[in-house]
Amino acid sequence: MAYSNKVIDHFRNPRNYGELENPDCIGETGNPVCGDVMKIFLKIGKNEKEEEFIEDISFLTYGCAAAIATSSMLTEMVKGKTIEDALKVKEKDIADRLGGLPTIKMHCSVLATKALKEAIDDYRTK
Repeated sequence: MAYSNKVIDHFRNPRNYGELENPDCIGETGNPVCGDVMKIFLKIGKNEKEEEFIEDISFLTYGCAAAIATSSMLTEMVKGKTIEDALKVKEKDIADRLGGLPTIKMHCSVLATKALKEAIDDYRTK
């Protein structure tokens, strides 16, 4: 199984890794089959149009190289976006930005988008 250089880079040098202090919301999801677990932390702000946006984001992921890389890439893709635009990011978008993922690892990008949705759902219920 060959990973792209971007996957390897995001695995070795994850962006926005760690737990945010005092997050507005948290989303967590996992895959019991492979054991991957992703946790997304968000701080939500309001822009000049009074739209809610992702002011800051971080993650903690327990899993394989693809799980860590997809979490890292997701944080880069949605930071600064409105909540509505962040929800438009799809699994394939993450995989494409990473230069592709092996078919057997595509579930990692699914987990990343699911963790983001869980965090946003957590925010909206508060």
